[in-house]
Amino acid sequence: MNKPAILALEDGSVFHGTAIGADGQTSGEVVFNTAMTGYQEILTDPSYTRQIVTLTYPHIGNTGINAEDVESGAIAAAGLVIRDLPLLASNFRSEQSLSDYLVSQNVLGIADIDTRRLTRILRDKGAQKGAILAGADAEGEDAEARALAAANAFPGLKGMDLAKVVSCQSAYEWSEGEWALGAGYADAAEAERPFHVVAYDYGVKRNILRMLASRGCRLTVVPAQTPASEVMALNPDGVFLSNGPGDPEPCEYAIAAIRELLETELPIFGICLGHQLLALASGATSEKMKFGHHGANHPVQDLDTGHVMITSQNHGFAADEASLPETLRATHRSLFDGTLQGIERTDRPAFSFQGHPEASPGPRDVAPLFDRFIEMMKAKR
Repeated sequence: MNKPAILALEDGSVFHGTAIGADGQTSGEVVFNTAMTGYQEILTDPSYTRQIVTLTYPHIGNTGINAEDVESGAIAAAGLVIRDLPLLASNFRSEQSLSDYLVSQNVLGIADIDTRRLTRILRDKGAQKGAILAGADAEGEDAEARALAAANAFPGLKGMDLAKVVSCQSAYEWSEGEWALGAGYADAAEAERPFHVVAYDYGVKRNILRMLASRGCRLTVVPAQTPASEVMALNPDGVFLSNGPGDPEPCEYAIAAIRELLETELPIFGICLGHQLLALASGATSEKMKFGHHGANHPVQDLDTGHVMITSQNHGFAADEASLPETLRATHRSLFDGTLQGIERTDRPAFSFQGHPEASPGPRDVAPLFDRFIEMMKAKR
């Protein structure tokens, strides 16, 4: 735990700290996340692909790592930045330390830096291209120069199609339900599952699938580039559009498939990237945000009821509310910056939400959106 590490940003800022993961070099877009818990779910969320995550809460790693709290098969984030790694990890579910977990996944991490200063830079200047050098790579008189060069060599997420990169390679069935203390994840395979949902995997989080399975959905997960005709051949009751990383605009294959599916009158529900893709398929446009929304404490207002929900968020792009055509209406809006958080088609049974109603980590205020999707499939029948 005494190996050096360097974090460099495209604006020339350099931070010296301690390596807490693998040795080597990594680059990506540096963002900050304000969640106080859930570092394991954050690291394994595919939406963080090609991003270096800064956690603003100072003590990270104090509850260790376990095999259950993962949202995908591996760490998706390009790197981790924290203030302090506690020497002791203490939790009855802990099986491994955060540092050992990062090393086992060959992911770089840096600790012992001023994350408040870093967060102010990202807030004021926007998400930055960045790079981490750790171990022997962070040594030598030219280490800072190499770190800055690596940061500036990262092309940025604008225009980057990552959904097809992180998606599954072939279709599969999903039957795991939600987790309960002492029981683990439920097996919904033998339960009554009256609705067949085809879920597009643009980088799907497992807890989304679990919450659908627990609500009576038989799930077929398909790759991001699956044509609409193949989805229709599966005879689904509804189609789900998942979260995922990168810019939605280059995902022309997804936009074209969603347009075709909208003509079928099938219920469609989108989350995060799926929300943005539904907007684009309906004629709206998207935009790159200054520093995005990343955290488990974001207030969002339901425009129909006026209710305010505390939500889990992770996105750097947003659908532009000013560009919504007549066939789309806004249903939710962020109370942080006024950006669009929810839409629904006025002529089709389709809706979407920008935040993460499945939480993991985060509050479950928005979980009823899953129930709305179920009600739409019931009505279609």
